[in-house]
Amino acid sequence: MAHLRRCVELAREALDDGDEPFGSVLVDPSGVVRFEDRNRVKDGDQTRHPELEIARWAPGHLTPEERAAATVYTSGEHCPMCAAAHAWVGLGRIVYAVSSAQLTEWRAGWGAAGSPVLPLPIRQVAPGVPVEGPAPELEDEMRALHRAAAGLA
Repeated sequence: MAHLRRCVELAREALDDGDEPFGSVLVDPSGVVRFEDRNRVKDGDQTRHPELEIARWAPGHLTPEERAAATVYTSGEHCPMCAAAHAWVGLGRIVYAVSSAQLTEWRAGWGAAGSPVLPLPIRQVAPGVPVEGPAPELEDEMRALHRAAAGLA
């Protein structure tokens, strides 16, 4: 839960900087955070998701065995782009705070625009990756961050 809470902090940092509220951390099997990032799409590059940044960072810094044993904690379930990158570089387990289905439902209820990409679950995109989530204890906080991002705070 501590790593998921850090992801929520990173999501809040992203929102406070005018970006979409997403944050992720890469943790090795001993519990050491090896890399963390937050969304950075506000300047027009919609691929600057923290999960994709982790997938880009990992091959240059971790062996294939270390990648497979690592866990990516994230504030929101990976989008299809990030799930594919995660699988392609051989990262291990994913633990997320809120699902794509939750986010899609919230945004639709607020009348906010949907994603340009289908909100496929990670298991549909990368069936071999172990996945855990959502974390109900973080739902209210994440809903509030996304509500604020939609301009409804």
